[in-house]
Amino acid sequence: MIKDIIFGTIGGLGLFLYGIHIMSDALQKAAGDKMRKILGIITNKAFFGLLAGAGITSIIQSSSATTVMVVGFVNAGLMTLKQSLGVILGADIGTTITAQIIAFKITHYVLPVIGIGFALHFFCKKRVTKQIGLAIFGFGVLFLGLSIMTDTVRHLSDSQAAREMLINFSRTPVLGVLAGTILTVIVQSSSATVGLTMALGMGGLIDISAAIPLLLGDNIGTCITAMLASIGTNIGARRAAVAHLMFKIIGVIIILAILPIYKELVVSTAGSIGR
Repeated sequence: MIKDIIFGTIGGLGLFLYGIHIMSDALQKAAGDKMRKILGIITNKAFFGLLAGAGITSIIQSSSATTVMVVGFVNAGLMTLKQSLGVILGADIGTTITAQIIAFKITHYVLPVIGIGFALHFFCKKRVTKQIGLAIFGFGVLFLGLSIMTDTVRHLSDSQAAREMLINFSRTPVLGVLAGTILTVIVQSSSATVGLTMALGMGGLIDISAAIPLLLGDNIGTCITAMLASIGTNIGARRAAVAHLMFKIIGVIIILAILPIYKELVVSTAGSIGR
């Protein structure tokens, strides 16, 4: 049983990560050049920069890609540190679209989605259509991985030790934040760890009290990509990467300070833990 849980979780997470990678890469290839031009034009004001960051990240499905792009722009002198802050904040909003998408229960349609995506990519001749087909294929693979993870982690409910460990996350929020941070640093994808957290919730292993600290940790852990991208860059680019990290840490501290109120607010928005 333990072997099945380990293999199922690793395999499901692998498919989930691969699906996100395919989808994000395909969307960036389909719209990347245009997105870069838009980013360079409409970032003179912080509010427009925020909208640009949110819009671009929701399209290319990767806050890491957006923030790395911003760090590169600042390093190249195409964007000031002040301009970059609005875009980074916007990227933090745009990346939540991924979680909203995977919260919908469309696992019954996973295989047709994979088939349609493959057909578009394989048979269509236009480059943009092929990339959109590949993005749809990745979207289907993402959900297939999530489905496998959800089905697998349900078996953990039979393990008293596993249940006790996960319950501790709700009793000690800081522990949950630390676990979410470390896991996201390892897999370098907050979307993946958000997906795993949702799988644990939908599988009945954790409640919302344990899920929120894990999600807060995911937010901090995702900064590793921008921090790594800033190595060897100029001081402005490094400051942009540090600003990204500071946004996340300050946000986590604020939510931890009002955690009971925040939890009640979140619970009131939907009937299911996934949503």
